[in-house]
Amino acid sequence: MTGYAKVQSTVGDKKLNIEIKTLNSKQLDLIVKLPAAYRSRELEIRALLAPLERGKVEFTMSEESGSNIASLNEELLASRYEALCRMASRLGADSSQLLASLVCSNDIWNGDAEQCLDEAGWATLQADIQRAVQLTDEFRKHEGSVLERDFHVHVDLIEQLLGQIPPYEAERIETAKERIRRYMADAAVKEVDQNRFEQELIYYLEKLDITEEKVRLQKHIDYFRQTMADEPSCGKKLGFVAQEMGREINTTGSKANHVEIQRIVVAMKDELEKIKEQLGNVL
Repeated sequence: MTGYAKVQSTVGDKKLNIEIKTLNSKQLDLIVKLPAAYRSRELEIRALLAPLERGKVEFTMSEESGSNIASLNEELLASRYEALCRMASRLGADSSQLLASLVCSNDIWNGDAEQCLDEAGWATLQADIQRAVQLTDEFRKHEGSVLERDFHVHVDLIEQLLGQIPPYEAERIETAKERIRRYMADAAVKEVDQNRFEQELIYYLEKLDITEEKVRLQKHIDYFRQTMADEPSCGKKLGFVAQEMGREINTTGSKANHVEIQRIVVAMKDELEKIKEQLGNVL
């Protein structure tokens, strides 16, 4: 969701700098900063920014210095200066810098606001804002393409690691059977109901079976790739799929009961965390 764009707009005799910065956020969080003369258009500007969909979006529009002739609102300046001087006198504070501070206030300068707000000027400004939104979107798409390639690398590695599990499964089952036989021998159990023994063994081995987890994990991997390929705004959905992948990997680890499978599970978790770290950057 990180993006940036800067566009210069000429409205009448004024030059305006339009800047858009976007950062990660779960929802669309708009911060709009406008010169006083353009605040009546804020709602329309917010509507123009809506296509950005998600993210913390900071929209700033500023006039270049010297782009318009402004006159001093002398009455407002005098009123504020007198009020502040009275307050400074009451508090025993130094009032020597008050005038210099007040002159820096934008709202005591009267620019030619009406010229900026006519329909022709608004049409020009609107087109330039839309161009800035488009440039921001292109910036995001470039970042998204980089992230997509990175996601494919990590998903491919998880799939490769998943394919390394089967050779250890047969060994794991035999180890489990041998452990049960050894426990029975150590306990000096002489008479064993063979049918009951086989039933208990099957039940125990079913508890260790990870076939379903492997199948589901593979399906989640395929769905992750499909979602990236088919859906333009898929950040939230990819987050849900990644959670399901993590659930299957964790269950595999809890059932593994084998050092090599545990090693593979740790490696899969590491790759999945690298994906999760970047999912916040996806719309």
